[in-house]
Amino acid sequence: MSDLSHLALPGATFAVRVTPNARRAGLELAGGVIRIAVTEVPEAGRATEAARVALARALGVAKSRLTLLRGATARDKLFRLD
Repeated sequence: MSDLSHLALPGATFAVRVTPNARRAGLELAGGVIRIAVTEVPEAGRATEAARVALARALGVAKSRLTLLRGATARDKLFRLD
């Protein structure tokens, strides 16, 4: 996993591209977009929650500080750090 703790500023937004059903979980920063691969299925928000946990771990913050602004059912999501 990548260390994104230098980006953890209150009020910052993060554009995320989620890949559900991946063989291996991972996170990478490519061209200003954070790509997160999760092993969870995209049902009932499981993949979104797994992406939130992975992003929080990479930022070094609690997952409750990340708010989903856009993309609850899409692969492209926007999170805000409170």
